Amino acid sequence: MPSATKAAAKVRTALLVRLQAKPGKEAEVAKFLEGGLPIVEQEPATITWYAIKLGPSTFGIFDTFPDDAGRQAHLGGKVAAALMAQAPELLASAPSIEKVEILAAKLPG
Repeated sequence: MPSATKAAAKVRTALLVRLQAKPGKEAEVAKFLEGGLPIVEQEPATITWYAIKLGPSTFGIFDTFPDDAGRQAHLGGKVAAALMAQAPELLASAPSIEKVEILAAKLPG
């Protein structure tokens, strides 16, 4: 089995989070997301983590985990807590958090 396939076999679950910034808060949302990277780098069960911009005021997070326990640990972690604490100030609506299943993946290593 190629190494990329072995790495992908470890990824089974994910989160897809959509965030709608309040008007004028787009830069603050982007900065918040960028600041989350060092925190999730400390989470051993977070395999990949992407902060993304989907449109002028629409942002998102896509992250992957080996299992539901890893996903739940992330949901109970520091980034999720900070997001929920700052959501009323930065976001036009509550974050949309979807639990998704990975069917196939190509990962480095």
